[in-house]
Amino acid sequence: MALRLFDSLSRTVRELRPSHADGVFRFYNCGPTVYAPAHIGNFRTFVINDVLRRLLELELGAAKVKHVRNLTDVDDKTIRRARDENRPLADVTRQWTEKFHADCAALHCLPPHVEPTATGHIREQVDMIDVLLRKGNAYRVADGSVYFKVNSFDDYGQLSRVKERELQVGSALAGKPQSADADEKEDGSDFALWKAHKADDGDNAWDSPWGRGRPGWHIECSAMSKKHLGETIDLHTGGVDLLFPHHENEIAQSECCNGVQFSRHWYHSEHLLVDGKKMSKSLGNLYTLDDLTAKGFSPAAIRYALLAGHPRKQLNFTLDSVHAAESAIATLRAFRSALPESATAAHHVFEPVISALQDDLNTPAALGALFTIVNRKNGEADRASLDRALFALGLDLTAPAAAKAEIPPALAALAEKRWAAKQSKDFATADALRADLTAAGWSMLDRKDGYSLEPLKK
Repeated sequence: MALRLFDSLSRTVRELRPSHADGVFRFYNCGPTVYAPAHIGNFRTFVINDVLRRLLELELGAAKVKHVRNLTDVDDKTIRRARDENRPLADVTRQWTEKFHADCAALHCLPPHVEPTATGHIREQVDMIDVLLRKGNAYRVADGSVYFKVNSFDDYGQLSRVKERELQVGSALAGKPQSADADEKEDGSDFALWKAHKADDGDNAWDSPWGRGRPGWHIECSAMSKKHLGETIDLHTGGVDLLFPHHENEIAQSECCNGVQFSRHWYHSEHLLVDGKKMSKSLGNLYTLDDLTAKGFSPAAIRYALLAGHPRKQLNFTLDSVHAAESAIATLRAFRSALPESATAAHHVFEPVISALQDDLNTPAALGALFTIVNRKNGEADRASLDRALFALGLDLTAPAAAKAEIPPALAALAEKRWAAKQSKDFATADALRADLTAAGWSMLDRKDGYSLEPLKK
């Protein structure tokens, strides 16, 4: 069965195939802005992309897949962080790039074949902007900034359907109120290709034919994709939050510049919720990988939990779900250790796992198929056949289980008293004891069959 995947542009499930004569599948996904640690919502997208990469390699062969993921290392956020910390921009972005790489490795994500940076491709971005100006798709304003002329591209809005929703300047779809320079634009929907240098940018500026400044956010992906994958790519992916305006703008500027289709296929994964709510610092539910490993969870279990829901549906991430994932990983580890060694798969017992993934990246169905086979304890299973399925899912059973945080005996006793009070429906006492645990820096998570204690985020 060939890999079939939903296409956000056509709104249909289509087969993924390389389109170039060399047979290499060209795959681009938007990477992080490196100014802070990525959170688990970000990593849901990166883990999903990793499964997609693995499936492509299983189907086409590793040598026939070229995966590019960019790093945004200059924008308002990175510059603000550098200014606030009184550090060079490169020092800040290097720190958070290294952290991102460490987290990706812990989550067992394959590194991209190329990982270009925005600051490393200023020339390529300037060249594209120059072409857009000469073609009449962009214009320069008085301060030297350059904007893309949205009404010069007839197909603008086909990916996000913004025209069907009658997008207005400043609307919810536009995301944020228009910036102070909006009055310089010919139209409120136009977007920046080049931003003229401002005092707040400090030393973070580059020369261009239009004066010192820095590229806008959207142009970097078009320029880096073109350099490393060519003018037409086979697949472009990212989180649903990037569909508009980022990916819509990429299509417009790329196709106007190059005169050919930008990407043959688009795929977007949905948002992650935590305890049924959108992640935010104010709610205390914005988890990083470090936050979760500090609670004693293994990266393998975190990855498993991120795969538990269909990528095109919102996933409700809870600590309970990671506890369940830890149990699942332990079951898989024990099952694998009992299987006979083999150099190649003697049987295709776990092929239903691969088939589920090939059917629009249905990760929950794949995990269900995996455990259906495991629970049957199929006598024909061998490690090689299991490892093929585990490779596709990116589940590393060879990594040691995470060490659980040590619970002080006094707090363990307090938790037992609180659980007993709750069981006897003495809710006032239970609430008071929970407050004592919280004050001591621990969270008590109730389950149907018991409870667990986790250290609170620092």
